[in-house]
Amino acid sequence: MFCYQCEQTAGGKGCTKVGVCGKDEDIQSLQDTLIFALKGIAAYAYHARELGQRDEEVDAFMHEAMFATLTNVDFDLNRHLELVLKAGEMNLRVMEMLNNAHTSTFGNPTPATVARGTKVGPGIVVTGHDLLDLHELLKQTEGKGINIYTHGEMLPAHGYPELRRFKHLVGNYGTAWQNQKKEFEEFSGAILVTTNCIMLPKDSYKDRIFTCGIAGCDGVTHIKGKDFSEVIAKALSSAPLKGNPAGTLTTGFHYTAVLGLAGKIVEAVKAGKIRHFFFIGGCDGAKPGRNYFSEFAEKVPEDCVILTAACGKYRINARDYGDIDGIPRLIDTGQCNDCYSVVKIAMALAEAFNCGVNDLPLSLIVSWYEQKAVAILLTLLHLGIKNIRLGPSLPAFVSPNVLNVLVEKYGIKPIGDVDKDLAEILNS
Repeated sequence: MFCYQCEQTAGGKGCTKVGVCGKDEDIQSLQDTLIFALKGIAAYAYHARELGQRDEEVDAFMHEAMFATLTNVDFDLNRHLELVLKAGEMNLRVMEMLNNAHTSTFGNPTPATVARGTKVGPGIVVTGHDLLDLHELLKQTEGKGINIYTHGEMLPAHGYPELRRFKHLVGNYGTAWQNQKKEFEEFSGAILVTTNCIMLPKDSYKDRIFTCGIAGCDGVTHIKGKDFSEVIAKALSSAPLKGNPAGTLTTGFHYTAVLGLAGKIVEAVKAGKIRHFFFIGGCDGAKPGRNYFSEFAEKVPEDCVILTAACGKYRINARDYGDIDGIPRLIDTGQCNDCYSVVKIAMALAEAFNCGVNDLPLSLIVSWYEQKAVAILLTLLHLGIKNIRLGPSLPAFVSPNVLNVLVEKYGIKPIGDVDKDLAEILNS
């Protein structure tokens, strides 16, 4: 990077300015945060555009925000804070747009019980986020004797009526993206990766894995367009899967489905049957300390309801949590972009109880890993939601001063000891 202040390579010998390209630490921190958020917004906008929807205001903001990080055009800390929070606003718009694109194409999701594991016969497992790619694959494999399985963030596909109507969409195989190498090696069929959640494949399954759309990997066959004939041929020529059932999972709790239970939920809260709501989810990874989220969910009292979304759900969704008067104690709203449903549910509850979202018996325990998680966190801050617990560690690109602003204004805090955190929340 070139430093326009001293006409030297930024940070290199001869550069006389503080920080990269003359920026101080806090400006650099905010610009890094903004760039991460823009990557997340871009991912959602890409999927929406593939389904025929776009938002000129979001597009214009992306141009403005990227330009603001390009050179030393702006050293105003407050303006950068405004841009970062505006990124949260724009991400809310783009999540709504993608929600509308999905529901207008595939119908409103409804709760679904999904078989885990595999059935006997040829199979294709689909990972990533792109529901349109899955839909095309389902159409092309219909009647060919191939079972289709979701993986990772594709699990919520089972909630959509237009996808669920394909009888050969038989279940979900595996868990979150970070377990691909073990899970894909054990899957004898073909593997289709639709988005960025791909790990460098092992040689043992490299000839059976395919990418499409935005995804790609050196040495892996990339499908151009949406002609999945090579994937289908590989599935039919590979060793058939063995029957290995592994229980069930639930998904499909779109906000329209949950709000259908709003009356029962409000009544249960007023009757003292539901004490608290927890959102436990987000983007997951393999870093030590993430077992906090599964332990937290296990220790949540039985008079509390857990909402979840994104791949963080796999830390908590294999357990049977039961229900409270017919209201499921575990409510999986969907993919990371379906945090929009969580927002809609929270706002509806606040309206029902005639209070602000921060006055609800609702706590957010958020796992973060990558760009879309940053964009969603900024959306929560844009909405003024406070006291979010974030982990397993705070983002390294947030400077101490910027972190102080987040702590003082929004009450953000790192996750700590499960028992202490849970007691503090329920006793506050």
